[in-house]
Amino acid sequence: MKPASLSFSASAILGMVAMPALMLACLAAARAVPAIAAFPAGWVIPVPAAINTVLGWLVPALQPATGLASKVFGTLLDALIVTLQFLPWPAVVLAVALVGFKAGGARLAALVLAAGAYIVLAGFWRQSMVTLSLVLLSVPLSALLGFLLGLGAFFLPRLRRGLELVFDFMQTFPAFAYLLPLLLLFGFGPIAGLVATAIYAIPPMARCTLSGLVEVPRERIEVAEMSGCSTWQRLVWVELPSARPMLALGLNQTTMAALSMVITASIVGGVDDIGWAVLSGLRQADLGKSLLAGLVIVLVSVVIDRITAGLFRPRSAVGTGKNRPRWQPILLAAAAVISLGLAARLAAPDLLQGWNETRGIVDLGMLNKALLGFVARYSDLLDAIKNAVLFYLVLPLRVGLSGAVLPMTWGFSMTPAVTAVYAALALLLALRQMTKGRPSGAAAILCLAALLHTGFVAFPWPAALSLAVWAAWRAAGPRLALFTGLSLAFVLMTGLWIPFVKSLYLVIVAVALCALLGGFFGVLAARSDRFSAVLRPINDALQTMPQFVFLIPALMFFKVGEFAGLIAIALYAVVPAIRYTETGLRNVPPTLLETARQLGCTPVQSTLLVQVPTARPALLLGLNQVVMAAITMLPIAATVGTSELGQQIYIALGKADAGLGITAGLVFCLLAINLDRILRGVAGRLHSAQ
Repeated sequence: MKPASLSFSASAILGMVAMPALMLACLAAARAVPAIAAFPAGWVIPVPAAINTVLGWLVPALQPATGLASKVFGTLLDALIVTLQFLPWPAVVLAVALVGFKAGGARLAALVLAAGAYIVLAGFWRQSMVTLSLVLLSVPLSALLGFLLGLGAFFLPRLRRGLELVFDFMQTFPAFAYLLPLLLLFGFGPIAGLVATAIYAIPPMARCTLSGLVEVPRERIEVAEMSGCSTWQRLVWVELPSARPMLALGLNQTTMAALSMVITASIVGGVDDIGWAVLSGLRQADLGKSLLAGLVIVLVSVVIDRITAGLFRPRSAVGTGKNRPRWQPILLAAAAVISLGLAARLAAPDLLQGWNETRGIVDLGMLNKALLGFVARYSDLLDAIKNAVLFYLVLPLRVGLSGAVLPMTWGFSMTPAVTAVYAALALLLALRQMTKGRPSGAAAILCLAALLHTGFVAFPWPAALSLAVWAAWRAAGPRLALFTGLSLAFVLMTGLWIPFVKSLYLVIVAVALCALLGGFFGVLAARSDRFSAVLRPINDALQTMPQFVFLIPALMFFKVGEFAGLIAIALYAVVPAIRYTETGLRNVPPTLLETARQLGCTPVQSTLLVQVPTARPALLLGLNQVVMAAITMLPIAATVGTSELGQQIYIALGKADAGLGITAGLVFCLLAINLDRILRGVAGRLHSAQ
């Protein structure tokens, strides 16, 4: 291993000196120049008003087509709902259990039966059929459009980068922001929710289609070309069959995305589905009802996830030939069950009518009382956790150490002497980075020290813009730096800088909590197969839960407020931290662990000094996924009291201001895409360094 060199390039020296100097200059000038402390209101461009103007002439032009589409989809949806609600629930559950047996064996069939029994006993069967109808109608539409978009990106390599950027925007654009223009086009009702669900679920299928076609082995393509296949024949006979696993994954992820959207879509749906049951329970503070309805969506999501994943799982060698499971008996049995149920319903309509309208056997009053009693019993502990996170994580990032460090919480205040000690510690850490040959690390420490001292909200915008551009340059080069600069300039000119900054620090706090808890559980899972087996179904349930469901425990334990939203974000985003930590640590070569053991390392030392550094690229990729999940959850968290970009979208929805909603949604996309690209660049550098 070569010793660290202390000969730095001119660009490294310039970055090391220029960036901290610029930060300090901006902080000093902000006190005297208001235009540096806060972006001048006179420089703001009325982007929302311009978008509203465009929609003002675009919506009337599209309404004839959208009106026709509403009638067609409305007729199909009504027919599907009536059909599913007419069939007796035992017939539907048994038919799905037979399909589950084909997809995953007896365990999955038992899971289907248990889920069906819970839905009926909880009294949500009719609402579940409405939700299932929305999913059954939206998923084929999303899958078809996503497949065509992925196919277009595959056949048009020059447009591929642009289409991938479109996919990024579609996947990170908040679902709430979809609802505003769709309300103008389709009106209030289930069709607006259906179209919103279909749009939201397109990107997974598009990405998987493109990835599957690009990764087809070159040898297969060459064989097809030597056989004289045309482009169309090669696609149908070689490329699509080879990409079948990725296409199946795309269909699975599209279905999960549609299910995660059902509660959000119910805001404009106006139908009595499961999403509306969850929302109405939250609005009425009926946590018992919300919890029961949320569990219905979780069970439906888990069942559909298992069935779709199992049906399209690649066949092993054992399952070929005579031993291959056959579809015909399963389909015939399911059709027979449905037919018998339909005949029984027609023969005895009055007798079986009540089966599908069974009221829940759970006493919601008793359930709410039990939940409130549980919360009251542990209120002191919950308040301690809440205060610790708010006082020692949220406030320092929001208003800086200069405003958050107080005698009542920290035991001291940021006097000039304490500030001098803080500055000296930052300089010592920077010098340590210099001695290791990392001038950029030294500059980053000094800049972050200045940012933490001032706080995100009060940090001068020129300094923040420069710091972000420099970080993007260091991570991925000048192209990303230019994109980051233009993105932040757009945010400034829209007047949404403060909500943007508040979103950023909330994401940072949520990611810190996820990294701490997810890393801890990931390490335990990597060291214990038994603990990993226990944790796996919990991760599966968390990953398939719709976003609104995470608000239920957050509200139950911490009531309305910013902290409840923060907990909901952390719960939604913690799974990637757990899974990538476990995977990264398990993939460390056993020879390295054996060497560490022979050198006398304890298990803790082996984990911290060998496994974690070796698995750093995988851990950083997991961090990237945590960040993306946290940003996705921000608009949902706004419904319980956060005051960031999500709140702007929620306000726009209440005022029917589509321009503000779309503008805030675009800012969300830019935040997500820039953080994603920067983290990918850092992960790529670490991977190449290894």
